[in-house]
Amino acid sequence: MSKAPPKPSPVPADVGLLLEGTYPYVSGGVSSWVHQIINGFPDLTFAICFLGSRRQDYGEKKFQLPPNVVHLEEHYLSEAGGAPPVAAMAGDAEMFEVNRELHAYFREPKRLAARGAAVLEQLSGELEGRMDRSQFLYSEASWNYTAEQYKEHCTDPSFVDYFWTVRTMHTPIWVLSAIVENFPPVRCYHTVSTGYAGFLGALLKRRHGKSLILSEHGIYTKERRIDLYAARWIADNRTVLQRDPTQAGYFRALWIRFFEALGRMCYDASDQIIALYEANRLRQVQDGAEAARTSNIANGIDVVRFGALRALRPDTIPPVMCLIGRVVPIKDIKTFIRATRIIVGRRPEVEAWIAGPEEESPAYVQECRELVKSLGLENNVKFLGFQKLTELLPKIGLMVLSSISEALPLVILEGYAAGVPTVSTDVGSCRQLVYGLDDEDRALGASGAVVGIADPQALAEAALHFLSDADAWHKAAEAGIQRVERYYTHPVMFGRYREVYDRALQRPSEPAGLAADVAQGGEAADAGAAAQASVHAPLNDLDLKL
Repeated sequence: MSKAPPKPSPVPADVGLLLEGTYPYVSGGVSSWVHQIINGFPDLTFAICFLGSRRQDYGEKKFQLPPNVVHLEEHYLSEAGGAPPVAAMAGDAEMFEVNRELHAYFREPKRLAARGAAVLEQLSGELEGRMDRSQFLYSEASWNYTAEQYKEHCTDPSFVDYFWTVRTMHTPIWVLSAIVENFPPVRCYHTVSTGYAGFLGALLKRRHGKSLILSEHGIYTKERRIDLYAARWIADNRTVLQRDPTQAGYFRALWIRFFEALGRMCYDASDQIIALYEANRLRQVQDGAEAARTSNIANGIDVVRFGALRALRPDTIPPVMCLIGRVVPIKDIKTFIRATRIIVGRRPEVEAWIAGPEEESPAYVQECRELVKSLGLENNVKFLGFQKLTELLPKIGLMVLSSISEALPLVILEGYAAGVPTVSTDVGSCRQLVYGLDDEDRALGASGAVVGIADPQALAEAALHFLSDADAWHKAAEAGIQRVERYYTHPVMFGRYREVYDRALQRPSEPAGLAADVAQGGEAADAGAAAQASVHAPLNDLDLKL
């Protein structure tokens, strides 16, 4: 009987990218940013670990991997099978005491800060030993600990429901532990969220001692990602909720607390913690990140590429406003449609375009189409699906975002570079992008307007102002051009990330002063100039900033 050929040794890389539910299988702003980063540093090699929910939730790759990606592995956490054989065991009481200490730290991080890292170190080192999956699933000590936590901290659902939810939450941790054992050797780790990916980064850091970078585009516990995990649990446990529908709120809160704990472990382990804008940096500090490790690095775009589109614009302002984004509830497409009804009442020739994928939430897409029909807007509202931004931007007069949540939308910056002002809801960094961050930035003027969430009247009035007043439109367009060219270019962003990677890779670099360095960029811009040429490697042409 012939032996199976040995597995090839994993290829070493400079950077281990830890990605949850994003690149390369999901379109969107984060995925596009990851693609930019990989292309922007052709001198570095990248090993990617993709974490997803279930394999069936993802289609084919949305991006072609650049040549400096030397490794890609995929793991699906909701398919964590291969449970060890059932076996009765007493369990390691000492390790569950360590676990109790860790949970106490999560509840009182300031009082127990000195012990937090040491306890995590001890526990994470035993995930394949004294605290392996068998201990968690089958031991008497695990049962007793779960029952104790239920009595102390839970009053709403039945113990059975609580027990199985805790199992569902924690089972992926042993999947992550196995990844730690087999991931290729790298010189540093870079996670683009907290959550399970961030916890994986913490485990890798503790195990191998390499530097860990965290870039948060949005705060994990505020985003739809947790809703997806909670929704998956709810879908799989309908009988529980049929008995008591009010438990859905309890279980969602339980998921949030769980991910807050994972986030704290990631913050504790990360050497550099990066936010897109100041409000999120402050939220990171509030959630447990050490302020001295935090900084802001704003997204950047290819200003040259999008700036060339200005020459293609017509002399008059097109009576077209466009929402570029996925047709999903978080983008609040319905408010955009309702605002269009108000606008068309005064300017019947105005068109409202919706450009973006429709596959993610078919039921919501259908609701939006029915709303268009019920409001008599079939001739004004157009669902365009996936579009190339380079072809779309010269044809529109106004970029509109009606979202209920954003981070730093690249599509606004790309519109600015192409000479298109923006009307946006007051979410994420949109106020900063429209009105400026500091006195110098604000002196450039407003590059559009910001309105409240779910307020179609305010959205309509702001859009009408710019579509009907050529002077106001031109002033906003010029302010947007100046803002993006000064603060949000690829050279600025890549210069800042060159410093981050140099520090993580322990290569010579100018001192940066992370605690104080919370502006948008500046002197590091020249350092990124060399990266600018490589960034012209083509993205999917919509750039997927959705």
